[in-house]
Amino acid sequence: MSGHNKWSTIKHKKGAVDAKRGKTFSKLIKEISIASRTGGGDPDGNPRLRTAINAARAANMPKDNVDRAIKRGTGEIEGVSYEEIIYEGYGPGGVALLVEALTDNKNRTVAEVRHIFDKYTGNLGESGCVAWIFEKKGIVVVSASGLNEDVVMELALEVGAQDVRMEGDTFEITTEPGDFEAVRQAVEDKRWKIEWAESTMIPQNTVKLDGKKAEQMLKMMDALDDHDDLQRVFANFDISEDEMMKISA
Repeated sequence: MSGHNKWSTIKHKKGAVDAKRGKTFSKLIKEISIASRTGGGDPDGNPRLRTAINAARAANMPKDNVDRAIKRGTGEIEGVSYEEIIYEGYGPGGVALLVEALTDNKNRTVAEVRHIFDKYTGNLGESGCVAWIFEKKGIVVVSASGLNEDVVMELALEVGAQDVRMEGDTFEITTEPGDFEAVRQAVEDKRWKIEWAESTMIPQNTVKLDGKKAEQMLKMMDALDDHDDLQRVFANFDISEDEMMKISA
């Protein structure tokens, strides 16, 4: 597998969103609340909220849950106040890690994140130590069934996408952050099947892992992904398909 958007690709392929539906809902509710608090409760004028609502719909979150989360964010109903924090550090083999958190207790969260890093032979670093490796992009992944690359490329160019590449049985469309919603909407209007779509951080370089370090890295990613306060985890590791199959077995 390429290092391109590594963890999102693995996570979606193995169905982690469905397997952890309750945890996914909890994280989406936090994101909707903070997006509403910082940018207002109208998704038409708040791109971050619009993206969070689309993610909630993709996860089949009930509309009532979405509405309550928005109202908590705007202060219409009482709710927990979350703080946004980004943690940076290194994992097995010197892999760079960027972790986005929403927490109501930053002392608790940083202690627990540090414990996960230590457990898997990593180390939590200072702010800015790895952020320079990652670049913010939008990703829209579309099922390749019934489509060819020329058709997808034509639409992508029309709506301002940056790149299209085939990854297995999907087309991966990359956009600048500001073009993400327009590209996602254009694909949706075509009624193409969107496997997943998100604003993400893509590494500019990758670290190849195999054997024990690859296994440790995937276990570390699972532990971080499983933490209630950690919204998203980005890493620049590169693990081959063969190695992935060996670890899964």
